[in-house]
Amino acid sequence: MAGPILSLRHYRDELIAHSHEHPQLVFGLHGRLDFEVQGHGARVARQGLMVVPAGAHHTCGSDVGSDCLVLDVPGEHWLHEQLGAHADASRRLLDQPGALGLDDRQQQLVDWLAASPMDDPLIARQGAVLLLASLNPSASAKVTPSQRLPYAAFDAHIEQHAAHPLQVADLARIAGVSSTRLHARFSAECGMTPMDYIRQRRLLKARRLVTQTLLPMGEIAARVGYSSQSAFSAAMLRAFGCSPLAMRREPGDN
Repeated sequence: MAGPILSLRHYRDELIAHSHEHPQLVFGLHGRLDFEVQGHGARVARQGLMVVPAGAHHTCGSDVGSDCLVLDVPGEHWLHEQLGAHADASRRLLDQPGALGLDDRQQQLVDWLAASPMDDPLIARQGAVLLLASLNPSASAKVTPSQRLPYAAFDAHIEQHAAHPLQVADLARIAGVSSTRLHARFSAECGMTPMDYIRQRRLLKARRLVTQTLLPMGEIAARVGYSSQSAFSAAMLRAFGCSPLAMRREPGDN
């Protein structure tokens, strides 16, 4: 991999669409960045990051401007050499595309590195190692079943209100935690963001309606919060590998 391990980048409204042979982590600092990698879309802002696996095609752009700290992971040998026993956990993290949330301590580390002289190879290398180690689930206390988030309550709320706009704050209120803390808990417990979870539950409901009812596709789209039938079809194709019409024609394969 050519270029620095850590770098500061400013994104604007020009759309970037490419892939590279090394994994990448994009940490939000200021503004917001619309990002999609292999069908996983999210808006990266402060206390958030996007995981881009090696070779994954991705697009990003920002209508208001976005400053990010970018970690370009040199490769497999570097991971093993620098992280030792933590390498396997980091490898699993880097193989799963999508957005994650940071807790306050992780964001403090990102801020400190963003203000550091990253052209110093030692700071860049050690900073990258610290960032990856901080994202290792084993670095956090294990969560017992009684302490897990109330997923059944989340599911019931999403099922009931799937047709309406749903926000992270809705789930945070049910769990009795802040939105920031909810992001961190979702990342640790199920490896996705709250909005990814909401989207997943909506699409699972849509799949049930497609395969188990004869409702028109436009009505199903509206029932799970999509105002555009084409956007709904695209989301179903990304999630399940076939369009709603194909899914209805061959429900036994789903």
